[in-house]
Amino acid sequence: MTFLTAILSALILAILLGRAIWILRKEAGQEDGGRPRGIDPGTGYTEIESDYSSGVGGGNQLTSRVPRDPQEYARAFVPRRDRQE
Repeated sequence: MTFLTAILSALILAILLGRAIWILRKEAGQEDGGRPRGIDPGTGYTEIESDYSSGVGGGNQLTSRVPRDPQEYARAFVPRRDRQE
């Protein structure tokens, strides 16, 4: 490897590394990137549908109901034996 090739390689690597650091710092400064996250708390449920098709005639469809109440949502993650109902 010649001296010029080593310098160019180091320069390109430094530019790529600097760009990656710049992008990470810019994204870290944005709390949500302007995109809304989650749903507003409330009552009732949000239904989420998920479809899967293998392309050969098989597949699966699943509908999940997610509670909008934060406390009810959290209770769903507590094992049944530890629930105080």
